Amino acid sequence: MPKILIVSTSSDKMGDHPTGTWLEEVAAPYNLFTAAGHETHIASTKGGGIPVDAGSKGEGFYTEDCKTFEADATAMLNLFKNSLALDTLAGSITEYDAVYFAGGHGTCADFPDNPTVISIVETMYAAGKVVDVDCHGVLAVTNCVKPNGEPLVKGLQVTAFTDAEETAVGLHEKVPFLVETKMKELGADFCAGPDWGVNVCVAGKLVTGQNPQSSAKCAQNG
Repeated sequence: MPKILIVSTSSDKMGDHPTGTWLEEVAAPYNLFTAAGHETHIASTKGGGIPVDAGSKGEGFYTEDCKTFEADATAMLNLFKNSLALDTLAGSITEYDAVYFAGGHGTCADFPDNPTVISIVETMYAAGKVVDVDCHGVLAVTNCVKPNGEPLVKGLQVTAFTDAEETAVGLHEKVPFLVETKMKELGADFCAGPDWGVNVCVAGKLVTGQNPQSSAKCAQNG
């Protein structure tokens, strides 16, 4: 049975902006993985309760996957009370077949410079395991390198929450950096799809999704 780890932010703020994880980006992959019979665990950077961005439960964003997830008592217990602490898993991370990093603007605070996040991504990638990142979950790979020392995304086709989408939600001046711009600076071949459209790039074992709408397809391709 494949064993998969979903990783979420533990941060409820980006600077002074209230945020958290984006519910659909945890819910859709979790539902997909568990329906396929995969052993699926949920972790966060600190462990314990995971903050959810209130916007992800608003009209137009609270999807059927979100409803299904919130009706699952086990999932809710894992998400809100008992998520695994990421640093407790780092030493045995290759026991997982894939790791999926969910987005939400909370990741801006605790993904890019987090040594445990970096170690897990680099270890999984070097071991030939799947690294699956969606939307702002792509921040998990921004400071990661390949075994040869190059940026992990250099020369790879990737996507993420685009600069246009960031501007559209009015947070382009609040984020520490624009993800699309950062990917290009790191030498990635960035593939931007239409705003809010489903867009996923597969570059070997690195799978990237553009936005919340891409989370299910991102997980399916992992």
